[in-house]
Amino acid sequence: MSEQERRQELGELKIANEVVGIIAGLAATEISGVAGMSGGIAGGIAEMLGHRNLSKGVKVDVGEHECVVDLYLIIEYGHSIPKVAQEIQENVKRRIEVMTGLDVMEVNLNVLGVHFPQEKKEEVEQQQPAPASRVK
Repeated sequence: MSEQERRQELGELKIANEVVGIIAGLAATEISGVAGMSGGIAGGIAEMLGHRNLSKGVKVDVGEHECVVDLYLIIEYGHSIPKVAQEIQENVKRRIEVMTGLDVMEVNLNVLGVHFPQEKKEEVEQQQPAPASRVK
């Protein structure tokens, strides 16, 4: 008896989009170089998020046996965006497939910003010349 037939015999399993979104968000933030998730373009200013809303910055489309994931991310300054992106895609795909049994067709990444650590940001501001004052 195949697994699909067994599922039909025992009952139906439905996984909510938000569950897949939470898995994807956690899997993405496990990767070094990810500063956080963003609320997306519709949210206006990119917002750094903690663990309160784990599916924020994640859009999922779940079908019967497959899903597509869109992630909106902020990357730490100094990390290779293509390298971080590949690691995110692999981890998100692996985590969702193992935990849900869904086939992940696509993991689309949208990098909406770069996060500068506070000490580096202060150094950059100190190195910039002060604006010339205008006397009238």
